[in-house]
Amino acid sequence: MEDDAIPPYDSDIPFDDGADHGSMGHDAMGLMDHDNMGHHGPELRSPPHNYEVEQALLGAVLANNKAFERISDFLLPAHFADPAHAEIFQACKTLIERGQLANATTLKNYFSGSGSLEELGGTSYLAELQSSVVTIINASEYGKIIHDLYIRRELINLGEEVVINAHTHDLDLSATQQIEGAEQKLYRLAEAGQTEGGFVSFGDALATSINYINVAMKQGDGLAGISSGLRDVDKLLGGFHHSDLIILAARPSMGKTAFVTNIAFNIAQATKPGHNADGEETEIPMSVAFFSLEMSADQLASRILSSAAEMPSHLMRRGELDNDQFEHVFQVSRALSNYKLFIDDTPNLTVPGLRNRVRRLKRQHGLDIIIVDYLQLMSGAPGGNSDSRVQEVSEISRGLKGIAKEMNVPVIALSQLSRQTEQREDKRPQLSDLRESGSIEQDADVVLFLYRDEYYIAREKPGQGAEDSTDRFHEKLANHEARLEAARNKAEMIIGKQRHGPIGTVELHFNGEFTKFSDLAPDDHLPEHH
Repeated sequence: MEDDAIPPYDSDIPFDDGADHGSMGHDAMGLMDHDNMGHHGPELRSPPHNYEVEQALLGAVLANNKAFERISDFLLPAHFADPAHAEIFQACKTLIERGQLANATTLKNYFSGSGSLEELGGTSYLAELQSSVVTIINASEYGKIIHDLYIRRELINLGEEVVINAHTHDLDLSATQQIEGAEQKLYRLAEAGQTEGGFVSFGDALATSINYINVAMKQGDGLAGISSGLRDVDKLLGGFHHSDLIILAARPSMGKTAFVTNIAFNIAQATKPGHNADGEETEIPMSVAFFSLEMSADQLASRILSSAAEMPSHLMRRGELDNDQFEHVFQVSRALSNYKLFIDDTPNLTVPGLRNRVRRLKRQHGLDIIIVDYLQLMSGAPGGNSDSRVQEVSEISRGLKGIAKEMNVPVIALSQLSRQTEQREDKRPQLSDLRESGSIEQDADVVLFLYRDEYYIAREKPGQGAEDSTDRFHEKLANHEARLEAARNKAEMIIGKQRHGPIGTVELHFNGEFTKFSDLAPDDHLPEHH
């Protein structure tokens, strides 16, 4: 066989029955006359394969074990169409990884112990494989052909499975769930089909790092990531970084949804350098994908409108506005309607479903950040292998991190916290409060906690004990009122984990009437807590 000749596969070529591996002729490889196949229906078509390429690659490995180094990071025994070739490759892999030599002689000894040598074609077949040598350079290309054919066979199997499932009426699995399950399997297959991954040179990694630094310097605000629109948050985080998974966790009533709607609104107002339809450099609006699994799209829009118009949301809901107030709200809504803030309120969304939607949005409108409210309301992929809800949540968090890397945008996901925070005297959340929620803490690049002392102090109003005098009781009430006043309209964003920088606490102003977070005035910070 010539070094540069790479035999093509043909999907009309049937599998060899494997009865005689000793012959290297075309008949042994199933290369039959196509004219004899032409009048048969597609039911006789065999999955894509090329035994000749498999033989050539195995020959290269047996003749020079360095060929294995070129394919070992992506090629597995299961990728071979011929089970005998798969077993021979597995044997080569085992010997080479042990630091031993893999050739026809050592394989003979290896298989003699298992008694399977004759099933593989005997010593003569091993010798013929070793003599069908290609260069090490060609070995990589041959490996990619084998891997590509494997992916094609798996794709055919997946297609057949989709057809069978579609014909099967299953009350527990809707058509939409079948689609999402197929998407998940297709995504896994796409991940398995990537043979071009691997190492990035240190020089290339440094160049990317320098580019991020240069962007931060040009912006003049010290931000390498996307600005949250909140001064002190940006100062500590340096913005939301591309490919990061940011978890925002809090107990109920702390303002998680209000905080991320503020972030979404701030980012949607912002612009970034880009090009117009004529290819000219200009500022273009940023695009936000907001997945609201808890609130409907119109409820979320009402919250954002209340915050932007600084109009109490309860008055808007009840319609208790005068004509001037309504006109003001209407004008603000017109200004907001052009923002690229896209809301998806599909309930029980799965990771494959979310991935499909953001891919489409990125193609059509661009994409700068993804927000999910909230993680525990997502569903695992249909047909998944999760044995428990904790494991399912772990798969969801890993999936969201994968989407952040694939889309190269930040993903902010809200998360619930366990009730154990309520049992402590200091109810500020800690990383340990997340540990019952699967692998969220490990998957996240940044973990943020939202805490409002005002919420808890308001519920601790002291009563008059049997031994309390009237003066003592009024003193307790005064102390409580002073604590409540000091904490009023204030919130803490606690950075519990950050891969790119320090941890710490940012103090914010919270207006519950407009569900709005904003920067705290410099002289209006909370007292130190102990």
